[in-house]
Amino acid sequence: MPAVGRAGVVTGLRARPAGARPVVLATFDVPFAAEAAELAVDAAVEAGQGLIVVNVSRVALMPMSLVMRYSYIETAELTEALRAPADLAASFNVPVELLRVSSPHPADALLEVASERNPGLIVLGPDLAKVSARVYRKAARQIRDRASCLVWLEAA
Repeated sequence: MPAVGRAGVVTGLRARPAGARPVVLATFDVPFAAEAAELAVDAAVEAGQGLIVVNVSRVALMPMSLVMRYSYIETAELTEALRAPADLAASFNVPVELLRVSSPHPADALLEVASERNPGLIVLGPDLAKVSARVYRKAARQIRDRASCLVWLEAA
């Protein structure tokens, strides 16, 4: 809708930008596939949006583990592998957030993160040589069917 300023100049009013829609790079307790990490960082840099790196681990909730307050602990090698895409994105001045999510239902947990963060793209990119094919197929199908944004899946 045009508006007339004080000087009598007609200008077009711009609609508000839709807002920041970060890129989510997710894995299931294994390192990322190189292609997935590269795609997620490139997408975040090109879009000028943040990168959220998510490691979703399957943890069974047993009564004794709840009482004893056991928690999930990443290995140092996995932590280093998950930080690599985050460090690369940060070197391009992209805001980065690292999340670790433990759940008995990894795909549901990732979808919950996606509903809270409203990403523009989910890159599901675990290294397929290190994750169960059945677990990956099941999670990929759930995420593809229920996510409210674009989804990129590592080719099986």
